[in-house]
Amino acid sequence: MSDGFNDARAIRVAEIMTDFRNLQYYLSQLRATPTAEEYYLEGYSLLRQCSTEAQQILEAPFSAGRTSPNGDPEREKAQLKGIIVDAAVRRFQCQRAYLRAHAGLRWMNSRNSILRGQKPTTSHLPHLQAADSTLRMELLSITDEHVENTLRSQDTSQGKWISEDPSLSQIQQILLAR
Repeated sequence: MSDGFNDARAIRVAEIMTDFRNLQYYLSQLRATPTAEEYYLEGYSLLRQCSTEAQQILEAPFSAGRTSPNGDPEREKAQLKGIIVDAAVRRFQCQRAYLRAHAGLRWMNSRNSILRGQKPTTSHLPHLQAADSTLRMELLSITDEHVENTLRSQDTSQGKWISEDPSLSQIQQILLAR
């Protein structure tokens, strides 16, 4: 017997997929044009890595059940739950890439502000090292727990139904299995 929440589940799928789409759009718009000397610097490498991660998330096959509900509310429930889990994992991955990319963009802007169009010199070195250090500290703060908290806080503040969203430990288990 159906529990009557399939409409709520369908809405939740749409909400998660909207977030996912927005994150993917943002990540697809990342543009950095480092010089040949700057190409392998930590921040620019990070931006390329985040862009690649976003593309890989899109290319990963859908992993929820392949059954068709055929009007059966219980099969529909199971299918929607599977879609919620798959979509939530993808959104989590994109949110993590987004937060890391945002740190990379702050690093890039800081670097550009320090250099002001000039080539790096020894007088720039302490400031550039500070920017590198800030980037590393930001990246250390982007833990799985932090990523999950940003998503849960956003969902909760918007009054979204999150009762069947996977827990962080479930998300981590799924990611390890992939």
